[in-house]
Amino acid sequence: MYLIRMKNCAFFARHGVHDEEEMLGQRFYVDAVLTVDPGQALENDSLEGTVDYGVAFGVIERVVTGKRRFLIEALALDVAKTLGDRFPQIKRA
Repeated sequence: MYLIRMKNCAFFARHGVHDEEEMLGQRFYVDAVLTVDPGQALENDSLEGTVDYGVAFGVIERVVTGKRRFLIEALALDVAKTLGDRFPQIKRA
């Protein structure tokens, strides 16, 4: 297992409970720590079993800038689930 740490990924979005949060929007900063099981990818020098952190950033961006969530915790859960769906080798996000 190894970790990928992504810090201060900044996105503009419109999450929150209050109407002003949707109307004005705000900047959200995302830190992600991904625990990855590479299987044999490292031994075989293969990209197939690894997590491309550029693609992972794009997944996070798509979720954060997508549909509005009232709860930040719901947004974090959606980010984690979407990353896990895209990269099954992520065992924890």
